[in-house]
Amino acid sequence: MRATFRTFVRRFVRDRRGNIAVIFALCCVPLITVVGCAVDYARATQMQSKLQAAADAASVGSVAKASPAFAAAGSMTSDGPIPVGVTDAQNIFNANVANLTGYTLGSVTPTVVKTGSTVVSTVTFSGTINTMFLGVIGKTALTVTGSSTSTATMPLYVDFYLLMDNSPSMGVAATPTDVSTMVANTSDKCAFACHDYNDANNYYNLAKKLGVTTRIDVLRSATQSLMDTAAATETYSNQFRMAIYDFGASSKTIGLRALFSLSASLSSAKTAAGGIDLMGVYGNNDAYTADKDTPFSTVFPAINNVISAPGAGTPASPMKYLFFVSDGVADESNTGCAKPTVSGGRCQSPINVSLCTTIKNRGIKIAVLYTTYLQLPTNSWYMKYIDPFNKGPFGPSPNSEIAQNMQSCASPGLYFEVSPTQGISEAMNALFRKAVADARISG
Repeated sequence: MRATFRTFVRRFVRDRRGNIAVIFALCCVPLITVVGCAVDYARATQMQSKLQAAADAASVGSVAKASPAFAAAGSMTSDGPIPVGVTDAQNIFNANVANLTGYTLGSVTPTVVKTGSTVVSTVTFSGTINTMFLGVIGKTALTVTGSSTSTATMPLYVDFYLLMDNSPSMGVAATPTDVSTMVANTSDKCAFACHDYNDANNYYNLAKKLGVTTRIDVLRSATQSLMDTAAATETYSNQFRMAIYDFGASSKTIGLRALFSLSASLSSAKTAAGGIDLMGVYGNNDAYTADKDTPFSTVFPAINNVISAPGAGTPASPMKYLFFVSDGVADESNTGCAKPTVSGGRCQSPINVSLCTTIKNRGIKIAVLYTTYLQLPTNSWYMKYIDPFNKGPFGPSPNSEIAQNMQSCASPGLYFEVSPTQGISEAMNALFRKAVADARISG
């Protein structure tokens, strides 16, 4: 009997057939836990991604250009929170999670704040997902969190001061065809439509009868078109303000004249631009100015005094741009003339670049539209006094000294030259868009 028992014990010790079941039983709990972790965490990750997408949509949408927050920021005079943006962000988030199930939302916290020229929206969230397997180890829920931040740059506010050269030289015919028409219909072969108050048959009236378009005519319509472009470009109704100046109605009152004071009413500015016209004079060798009707050396300091200090582009502190349109030749009394003076101290010369530098040194940008000074070979005065600096080493503009000085007057990237066959209106609008783009970069 004892031998039989010992044999049974030895056989039991050597038998391995039950080990697999024992091992499986011992490992079952951790295996289920590991698999459960993977399943539950995958569910949590998927839900976190969907909630994150909702937060992203809320932060981006609440500072979009068409959003209530963006509109509200435009009327704020100081930095701070934008409550309407918070409401909008919350609504966007809610709409994006409306059909989601399998979770419990803990909290959603949107903040929308204006700081300087930026609007920042941040949306944070938290939620819980009930577990399916992790309850085995006492983990009945998983928490997911996330945050999304979006930033929008507000459009900059800019004041534009338009300085329009309306001196008699802007009465020259606008195209070669118009020049030929004037030359063919004047006894002295003159291409200038001089607005002489002392002569009822002046060339200004003649040009109108002949249907000749002069530079001042084109400038008038181009300035009106510019106001339409500005209105179509601005994001806020008061983003751009305009002021319009010229050199005076006549030689009797020559000097900086305000045709339209600085205002955000672009429609009113367009109406005022309709009053841009050629300066009138009082006969040859005018009694008031002796034909010196383009006084850059006095007009530029005057416009510099008009323009207040430029700001960072906020509603309370707009950026400042001087928009200068001219053929670039001074005709004035100036003892510091860069060219030999005519009898009587008459100075005819390309614009003195230092006049522009003084303004630019204040942080004011200058956009220049140079209306090419046409060569007038049939005009003896032009040939003697203007032509020598209206051609460069390789011919006329853009190598002329006039063109070079006008370009130097402009701030970098803000110079256009318009030849007679090109459109002044198109060039003015293009220059305006470049100025707006420049403002965004500079700001």
